[in-house]
Amino acid sequence: QVQLVESGGGLVPAGGSLRLSCAASGSIVGVVSMAWYRQAPGKQRELVATISSVGSTVYADSVKGRIEISRDGAKNTVILQMNSLKPEDTAVYYCNGRTELIMIWGQGTQGTVSS
Repeated sequence: QVQLVESGGGLVPAGGSLRLSCAASGSIVGVVSMAWYRQAPGKQRELVATISSVGSTVYADSVKGRIEISRDGAKNTVILQMNSLKPEDTAVYYCNGRTELIMIWGQGTQGTVSS
């Protein structure tokens, strides 16, 4: 089973950027898509962006135009580049890998955007 480890979180001012990385280890042949989710304080986890095995991407309306998901196949890594960040983007960001049967989750990385 794939294991996912997120990194790149931190504290940035409003309007700043964060680059989150999700490194995958183990067998990845069954993974059909990767995604980033986030969970803000007091709110439920929500989908931020997905990227399929063929490279197609989908973004949540709340982040469209500000966030880009990409895949680095050589490093088995998925990147979430976040720009023009807002305080409401503050959340724990989780990497997700989906097979035909299950979802695999990382432990999350905290992204905080100050006012």
